[in-house]
Amino acid sequence: MAELAPRGVLRVGDRIRFEGRNQQVIGLEGTALRLLSDEGDTSVVAAGCVMAAVDFEVLDRGAKAVLEKILPPFALVDALPPPVVEQARFWERHVVEVITGLPPDAEEGTAPRPEYDPAWRTLLEREAAKLAELAAAGQQMSRRTFLRMRRRYEAEGLWGLVDGRPRKPPAPVPGTGRTDERVVEAVTEALAGQTHLSTGDRRRLMLRAEQILAAKHGEEAVRLLPTRATFYRLVNSLAKNNESFGSATIRRQRALRPVGPFTPSMAARPGEIVQVDSTRLDVMAVLDDGVVARPELTRSRSMSRRARSARPCLSNQEPADSAYRPRPPTAFQQYLDHRELPRPRWWRQGA
Repeated sequence: MAELAPRGVLRVGDRIRFEGRNQQVIGLEGTALRLLSDEGDTSVVAAGCVMAAVDFEVLDRGAKAVLEKILPPFALVDALPPPVVEQARFWERHVVEVITGLPPDAEEGTAPRPEYDPAWRTLLEREAAKLAELAAAGQQMSRRTFLRMRRRYEAEGLWGLVDGRPRKPPAPVPGTGRTDERVVEAVTEALAGQTHLSTGDRRRLMLRAEQILAAKHGEEAVRLLPTRATFYRLVNSLAKNNESFGSATIRRQRALRPVGPFTPSMAARPGEIVQVDSTRLDVMAVLDDGVVARPELTRSRSMSRRARSARPCLSNQEPADSAYRPRPPTAFQQYLDHRELPRPRWWRQGA
């Protein structure tokens, strides 16, 4: 039985001999070839007619019939987790073998396997062989999925085989998703403007965001606003504890809070740095002037020893027991004396 002849495979860039002239394949249009002769003439001829010609001959392959290697964005690939890059390299080996017949790490002179030889197998046959090989290895995949992977690799290289979830850029502001940055900026500005206004609803905030977008970026930028449901979810992500839609008094009080210091402090001596905190208790007490009110609990702590430097103060009443022993001033008393601050009158003046 005669051997099967290799099927003719032509690609863009191949140089052929046809009708007594050297020509180059510059395009594929269905089953027709667009040819460019050395004299500069172009023609469109059926592929079957070209390959059936008596003088047809493939002079050389464009780029040696090897898929053009697209450089991936190395900075983005290096930022991915190692398992994600390893998975992309795994698929690259299989995709390249289907396209060119050889894996990317094949040594020079290596012959392709029979089921992946482009001279004997069409692209569809090579894809079917690869799917069968992956299925035998426990990796089930549909032809459509593999086709999408191959096209992404041809367009983007290794980056096209990276899982879509890690390759998505992070949102500029956490919780905003893929919302345009201009919309996020407008909503943030609109929320900040709610401090000194009466309490409104999200619909009023949406109108204010439209006005800000139109004033800063033009009327066309208003189209960037998402739907109402998406806009409400965006507002819930940007609004802190929904303060913009709560009590106006509480919202203004919180806006007046100073920014807390985040610089670490070191105390070497007792009384050098003393923390004082007061909180109003949920009880009623009779004060010195006979007024019934809620007392405040005041405590102080020396930073050097991490211990209380004065006893808690529950009210402005003097202690009932007036007999006491003189004692040296506490660190908190020294702190008040050093800054010439008055002591509460119920404190024992033991020093």
